[in-house]
Order: sequence, then structure tokens, then C-alpha cells
Amino acid sequence: METSQFIFSDKYRLKRHILFWFSWWLFCSFLYSFTPAPLPPAFKARLLISSLEAVVFLVAHVFLSYSLMYFVVPKLLFRSRYLLTALSVVILFLLTGAISGALSIYFLPGLRQYILPAEINKAYRVPVKAAFYMALLAGLRGAITIGGLAASIKIMKHWYIKEQRNMQLQKENIQSQLQLLKAQVHPHFLFNTLNNIYSYTQNTSPVASQLVMGLSGMLRCILYECNRPLISLNKELKMLQDFILLEKIRYGNKLDVNIDVPKDVDEFEIAPLLLLPFVENSFKHGASQMIEQPWISLSITIDDGSMRLKLVNGKAENYHAPTDSAGIGIQNVQRRLELLYPNKHTLKIQDLEEVFIVDLTLELERKPLTTTQIVSPEKTVVYE
Repeated sequence: METSQFIFSDKYRLKRHILFWFSWWLFCSFLYSFTPAPLPPAFKARLLISSLEAVVFLVAHVFLSYSLMYFVVPKLLFRSRYLLTALSVVILFLLTGAISGALSIYFLPGLRQYILPAEINKAYRVPVKAAFYMALLAGLRGAITIGGLAASIKIMKHWYIKEQRNMQLQKENIQSQLQLLKAQVHPHFLFNTLNNIYSYTQNTSPVASQLVMGLSGMLRCILYECNRPLISLNKELKMLQDFILLEKIRYGNKLDVNIDVPKDVDEFEIAPLLLLPFVENSFKHGASQMIEQPWISLSITIDDGSMRLKLVNGKAENYHAPTDSAGIGIQNVQRRLELLYPNKHTLKIQDLEEVFIVDLTLELERKPLTTTQIVSPEKTVVYE
């Protein structure tokens, strides 16, 4: 457990990197101090020279390794941009070789002249073209080794963290299922009862009938659609609008609601019931506490697979939610975002004097398209 923590935990990142580069420097120092024949200088001198040269060439190796670990692998490879990944790797290898060649021509001769005796330094002198060519090959050889090792460690760490996250999700999902089973109501009984109430109130109370129908639609979606890891963004937005419509009926003409959401975004998927707690919270701790002119503004935009939700609601002056229940829904959503969308979301919540603001940016998943699917241009519908 301690070993895995040292390898994967951010707590030991600096120590881990220092150990990695020290081990690589040590390896290169001993590797290049050996020669196939007993050539001058003596082994101790060659070890000193190779150690210093290994430090110099660490510049090129560090450049390559961190370019792969923090740009190519996470930004390209993990996002399935394989052609750009291959091109970037080739370009980085060539740049690393060029950096090694430049160091060999412009820096190492002066370093050798400062350290080595004149007769030994003379033995190390080679033509500039030959020196560049040999340094380029040596740089590429070392680059492929250390670059491949660094990229492998990054990929291994990524899959380890993903596996740990999946195990955590499974554990929390089991707990959620147990809680659901404790309070489970048979769906057929529930919908039959709601249909009976709807039929009864259709003539006697049209408003109550509309409320029952809206509630039935939301429950049907929650029970039958939201038990999957991802659902269509259209369905999630439809649930938001149904919920707001029910609240508008309850408030009558007192509530001022402005909704601006995209239309026809069925190509995107999202974790179910991820956005509803924000809207529910805006009513529970916002509009319901305002005596005069409660208002809510919801704006959702999609830009190249990135969704931004901005929810603003007014609140009563000096209102504070009860400490025993405040923020539980929001905390659950924050936890789900951390588990389901790591490094793919930003959430900013502002609890100001007169307004409550939620600003969420989220990278959405795209549905796999079939050859018969046609994605229509994104349109926006505005509800007042």
C-alpha cells in the first residue's frame, strides 16, 4: 500500500520525480563510462566525464519526458487523437535529438576543456559534423528509452487512478441501491395510482391534473431512464424544464423564470440527474424564501462538446439555509462531478448577499454515431 501511494499519490510527486531523474542520471553515467576497449582516460576519469555529460543531456531528456507526460499523453492520446499523437511523438524525438546535438557542439567542448587535461581533451575532439551526428543518434537513442519509460508511467498511473475511481463508484452505487431498496415502491403501482389521480382531477381540478401528469413524467424518467451511466442530454434538459414547469404552476404568476437552453442536442450524453439538484436548490433556498418577486434565470450553452450552465436566482435578504440540511444536494453533485468528470469540469458557486450563482462548465460525452444518423445544427429555444 505504501509503495502504491508513493508511485501514484500527488503527496509524493516531488520526491518521486527527483528519484526518477537521479536513477536515470546514475544509469546513464555508468552506461557511457564503459568502453569496449581499454581506451584512455582511466575508468574513474571516464566515469566523472560521463556523469557530467549525463547531467548536461538531462536537459533534452527532461524536455521530452515532460512534453510526453503532460501534453501528448493526456491531451492527445487519452482523447483518441492518434494521428496527432504519432506526429507529436516524432517531432518531439527529432527536437530532442537536435537539442542533444546543440549541447554536444556548443556546451560540452567547453566543459571538457575546463575539466580534462589537454592530452585527454585532444582525444575527445571530433569534427563538428561528426559530433552533431553522433549526438543526434545518441540523443534519439536515449530519448526513445526515457520517453517511452516516462509515457508508460503516465499511462499506468492514469489507468490505476481510473480503476480506483471505478471501484469507488461501484461501492457508492451499491450503497445507493441499498438505500433505494429500503424505500422501493413498485413502479406499476405508483404509475397506476398517479393515473387514477390524474383521471379524477382532470375535470375537477385542471391545475392538479397538470401537476400529476408532470410528476408522473419525471418519475417515469427517473425510474426507467436514469439507471444507466449516461443518458441523452435532451432527456436531462427535458427533466429540468418539466421540474421548472411544475414549480411555475405552484407559484402561479408570482415567479419570474427565464430559461435559455439548447435544442436538439441528442448527440451528447451526460450522467443522469446531474443538473437537477442545482435547479432544485435554487427553488428551495431561493425563490421559496422570497416574499416578493422571486426570480430564477437559467442559461445552458454548448460549444464544441463543452457545456456551460449558469444558474442565477434571487434570495431573501440575510437568508441562510438551515445548517442541518443546507448544501447536501450540492455536496452530492460535487462528489459525483469529481468521480465522473475528473479534470473535465469546473464548478464555481457564489453565495452573495442578494443572489446565488452557479457556474458549471462540463466536457460532455458524444454518442457513437451510426451511418444513418444525421446531426442537425444546434438551435436554441428561449422560454419566458
